[in-house]
Amino acid sequence: MKGALFDFSGTLFRIESTESWLRAVVTDADVHVPEPELTDLARELESVGALPGGVPATRPVPAELAEVWAARDRGADLHRAAYTGVARQVPLPDPLLYDALYDRHRAPAAWSAYPDAREVLAGLRGRGIAVGVVSNIGWDLRPVFREHGLDAYVDAYVLSYEHGIQKPDVRLFATACDALGVAPQDTLMVGDDRRADGGAAALGCAVHFVDHLPVAHRPAGLRPVLGLID
Repeated sequence: MKGALFDFSGTLFRIESTESWLRAVVTDADVHVPEPELTDLARELESVGALPGGVPATRPVPAELAEVWAARDRGADLHRAAYTGVARQVPLPDPLLYDALYDRHRAPAAWSAYPDAREVLAGLRGRGIAVGVVSNIGWDLRPVFREHGLDAYVDAYVLSYEHGIQKPDVRLFATACDALGVAPQDTLMVGDDRRADGGAAALGCAVHFVDHLPVAHRPAGLRPVLGLID
């Protein structure tokens, strides 16, 4: 292997809990929400999948949002419209909170790197392996990597909203391989989504999956990647 591609959310980083997300926003907005109500609102927001990178929705996407939801990672405006749209199914005490919630999930403070992310990325860099990040996303995640000190290990970022295509479309993986200057057959794709990240196999990449778990529950899920590169 000469190159390694990584997904972002659920692979290298994990978003904060829905309750932490909501609490941070209402605190910043100086909106008082009693504790039992905050817990209930967080549960409702989680059920509709309002937090990008969070727990998958247990309720279906409303029909009027289905089209934008399916294309949400192809553009920044689509991404915001999709997630604020599903969030608005849950009545909040201030209508400004919907956009504030969306903005919060883009903040580096809302994300935690998995415990072994630095070790694995640094290990790859030390072996001369080119590293890329390939993400279905609607905003620039580079500041998250910089804030957490992982940007130095990444050679290229290929983000769906910047190219108008999203995984599992092989064109996004091909763009990433080109950016690294490595052939697909010499590249390992690491991700947590069997469908989206598994699309790299159609291009000829090897694929390795990790479990999308809370950070504390997956202390060493990335370490096998070093063995696969060997």
